Amino acid sequence: MIVGVLYYRWGYYSYTRTILNQVPDVEYRKTYDYYSILNHAARKINHATHKKLVDTFDLNNQFQDFGLNKVDLLHLFNGINHGKTPWVSTFETLLPRLKRLLGNYNQKPDSIYLGNKEKRALDALCGDACKQLIALSECSRLIQLDVLKRLSININAVESKMTVLHPPQAKKINGYDDKQLDRFKKIRFMLVGAGFFRKGGREVLRVFERLVRKEGYPIELIIISSLLMDQYAAHETEADVAWAKKTIAANEDWITHHINLPNEQVLNLMQSAHVGLLPTYADTYGYSVLEFQANGVPVITTDVRALGEINNNSAGWLINVPKNELGESFYATAEQREQLSASIESGLEKIVRNIFSETESLRLKGIASLEKIERDHDPDDYARRMREIYQGVLR
Repeated sequence: MIVGVLYYRWGYYSYTRTILNQVPDVEYRKTYDYYSILNHAARKINHATHKKLVDTFDLNNQFQDFGLNKVDLLHLFNGINHGKTPWVSTFETLLPRLKRLLGNYNQKPDSIYLGNKEKRALDALCGDACKQLIALSECSRLIQLDVLKRLSININAVESKMTVLHPPQAKKINGYDDKQLDRFKKIRFMLVGAGFFRKGGREVLRVFERLVRKEGYPIELIIISSLLMDQYAAHETEADVAWAKKTIAANEDWITHHINLPNEQVLNLMQSAHVGLLPTYADTYGYSVLEFQANGVPVITTDVRALGEINNNSAGWLINVPKNELGESFYATAEQREQLSASIESGLEKIVRNIFSETESLRLKGIASLEKIERDHDPDDYARRMREIYQGVLR
């Protein structure tokens, strides 16, 4: 069986995490297409002019090879295929992942204008070549159905192709006691992610600095983040970045900051952590939660999007934040962002205080995290499910 995978996404984390080499005895082959050529040309133009003259977002998420790659099927991530080759797509929010739809899916139906590009993409979604749509979470599945309903698309034509398949994650330790955390005199917390402010970094610094400096809590904090702005959800500014750097520098006696580390070193540090942190404003999934749990590290998260599915109060801690019926937090306005930040900060502080008053919960939740990973994200189960999907496409 030959499965085609977009060549320039070959090393992308989302592809290696959910597609590439997940099924034994399947040949994964790099594929090239019309939209890849357009994308490459557009990026060269933008680079040469030092301006974003051509928006490449929609080019990233469409595929058309006119059958020239000679593969049995295509497996895309967040993409749709306009050609006749059978295809499946794993997605994190919705399909087609086009800028107009993605930017407006949580708005009223009449605010979403469907141009010819969007209509063609929706036709591809409903077409015979589209065989399976693999939602990363139940939340993603519900968002997809909600959007189709509001766009007056025949839901039945798409819903029958949909399934939910959470990413695989192998345990990194056999048991919680392998971590040997008794050697630490402080409780070690760890936050990982490029989008520092979106992932709740501001609130973490505020809460932890207050608890350490004013109340003497024995905390050690490890941050792995570039601190670069992504201006999505949290809407941070240069002043926010400067504040974060200053705060970290002023607390070097208990904060360790790495701008970037190889993944293997990140996983090794996770093994030495007591608690993971992802008190995020907005995340489509939360892969770092799985990696923490696979190392026996319970995680403090918000309850947005898929986080309520991959984390719970038995294996970790959930911060309840204001959100809509589809699990998206409210962050469109400055007032909403202030309310969201306040919810995260108060929830985080309450949880951290409880951790120190009930330190035995760390071991219990760490064990539960390992059990949850083994039960819900077993790589062998994932490979079996994916093989069944591929075989179903070719019947």
